[in-house]
Amino acid sequence: MHAMPLLLLDLDNTLIPRDAAFQAWAQGFLSEYGLPPADLGWLTTLDGGGYVPRSTVLGAARRRYGLDHPMEFLLAHYRRGINSHISCPSSHIEALRTARTAGWTLAIVSNGGTDPQLEKIRRTGLGALVDAWVVSEEAGCAKPDPLIFEIAARRCGIALSADWTAQTWVVGDHAPADIAGAEATGLRSVWLHHGRPWAELGYRPTLSAGNLPEAVAMVLAASGDEGRPAVHARRRVDTAPEQEREAVRPSGGWTCAEASDVESSDAGRSAEKSVVPVG
Repeated sequence: MHAMPLLLLDLDNTLIPRDAAFQAWAQGFLSEYGLPPADLGWLTTLDGGGYVPRSTVLGAARRRYGLDHPMEFLLAHYRRGINSHISCPSSHIEALRTARTAGWTLAIVSNGGTDPQLEKIRRTGLGALVDAWVVSEEAGCAKPDPLIFEIAARRCGIALSADWTAQTWVVGDHAPADIAGAEATGLRSVWLHHGRPWAELGYRPTLSAGNLPEAVAMVLAASGDEGRPAVHARRRVDTAPEQEREAVRPSGGWTCAEASDVESSDAGRSAEKSVVPVG
């Protein structure tokens, strides 16, 4: 018996355009404090696509502009500002619905702090479109560690049998986390290149796409699921902390099942993958 097809999706700059939200916050920040608009490029460079710690970015800005505000104030300003600009494009929502209609189980796998990432999932309505989510802080492990992908599968009700990797794909934009993690776990992957050339020498994605809808279409085509209606019932597992569950649960509700204790498994990681050229 084959495992259910599973699609593991990165959050920032995959499901949601995080860098665009950062730039919108940065523009507002510069305007609010009467700072040079041309410094948008400086802030964006320092941000590093969200992979530089917030304390580093805001600490550098505090020194550059001689701001007297404490770090806690600046962090709160940043979090309110960027989340106010977070959105999930309608084309991405439609792509997720297409995958669900084709019978795929969907999960978000994100590195980051639990509260900020959960706020993004809540604000964008993504909680109603996926079967589970895993954030590195609450999981106690981060991409590219295979364990975080295994946790996502278990939270979706998928047993880590010998064939679970054969029908699981990872989609993400960050090579060292998403694609290296997929490689280490034995999963196929789609890298969102966003116009960038592939620069890693030790591993490569299975496929490469310019945006999320294109990536989902590639996965469905590679699996022969284009236009196929759902053929199996999915079990939705409540993955949010107790106090957050109502905020993430869609209005219609779902049947919750407790996630099992996660166990590492090396089964199926040697699954053969077909690699195509990456632009």
